Amino acid sequence: MTATAIIALAQGYCVIGAVVALIFLTVGMDRIDEDARGAYAFRPLLIPAILLIWPLVLWRWLREETGAASWQGRHSPPRAAHGVAAALMGVIVVITLATGFTIRQTWPADRAPHLLVAPDGGSEASQ
Repeated sequence: MTATAIIALAQGYCVIGAVVALIFLTVGMDRIDEDARGAYAFRPLLIPAILLIWPLVLWRWLREETGAASWQGRHSPPRAAHGVAAALMGVIVVITLATGFTIRQTWPADRAPHLLVAPDGGSEASQ
């Protein structure tokens, strides 16, 4: 039942993404990006991305339509976060490696080993 609900939720998310992609690629792109006017060959390439990040596409489209986004500051917030993200990823990699080297797996120490048999039912594998 849980798997069915998760699949239905994913399908609904993709259906909404498909509707957003259809509307954005036919109407919205021409309105927010003057360089994309008349360029229709590359738009189908954007469909998979819009299916996945349609909330971000709607948010950016709304900001561009209402004039809340300035052209000069359009990429400043993501660029400002790059240094923090790089430092954080470096710390996470070091912590992950340190944890992996210090933790030892002891399971299944309580089980006795057994020999594997070849698929054709032949002799047992020797060790």
